[in-house]
Amino acid sequence: MTGSTGMSGSRAAVRRLVETGAFQWTIIAVILVNSAVIGLEVSPRWMASYGDATTTVGWVTVGVFVVEISLRLYAYGWSFFRGPWNVFDFLVVLISLVPGGGSYAVFRVLRVLRVLRLLSTVRSMRLVVGALVSTVPGMASIGALLAMLLYIGAVMATQLFGDVDPEHFGSLGTSLLSMFQITTGDDWANVVRPATDAYPWAWAFFILFIVMATYIVLNLFIAVAVEALDRETTESREEMVDELVDELGGEIDESSAAILTALEDLKAQVAALEARLPPPPVS
Repeated sequence: MTGSTGMSGSRAAVRRLVETGAFQWTIIAVILVNSAVIGLEVSPRWMASYGDATTTVGWVTVGVFVVEISLRLYAYGWSFFRGPWNVFDFLVVLISLVPGGGSYAVFRVLRVLRVLRLLSTVRSMRLVVGALVSTVPGMASIGALLAMLLYIGAVMATQLFGDVDPEHFGSLGTSLLSMFQITTGDDWANVVRPATDAYPWAWAFFILFIVMATYIVLNLFIAVAVEALDRETTESREEMVDELVDELGGEIDESSAAILTALEDLKAQVAALEARLPPPPVS
């Protein structure tokens, strides 16, 4: 009983250590150093002059990653693997320990994934990635809408301008490629110039397509991304409050509850004031 109590106390101490700001900032600094080492290792001139020192620094940073993962595994136990970001960190560090020669040479390329550890370490980056993942269903629907617009525009362009500009609109395939290039805005004026020289009204067709396929659809993408980011931010705040409640033993005294209530009221008042403000002038 005493042994289990001591282990529980040591785990709690290690958990407090790995959750401190100093520890996390140290790991971020090590990740940045390791990222710089990975970039320098692909430079033959640099490696010819400082190869040994660069390799040593690289392995030291990997050792720090191993110690960090070991501490987190000890602190959280099997619950460590319940977090997807924790599993990602574990796999990245595991790949770093695989030899880079022989049949394992492919894993040497995968070492660059260690740069992505910044995503799991920095909370704001985790929010952005989480928001992007949650937008996949909405983005798929908007992507289907964009594909429909491209297909309709390509069919119409082939029928209207295939004779005067077969290079860009001679077939459905080339029209799809040309309409996609117009959507991206990549040198689109020169793409449509043969058609517009033959038919002056063709400008209206292409401009209408650009407005529908680029500006409207792009704004839909932005709206879905902003809504998902706002939702992820709200969920992150709720998780932080839950963690605070857990640290307090599941109970919040009257003063803490009053502070949280006041913060919620203040947030609501700020949101109401922002809604009343006039839109910023267009520059």
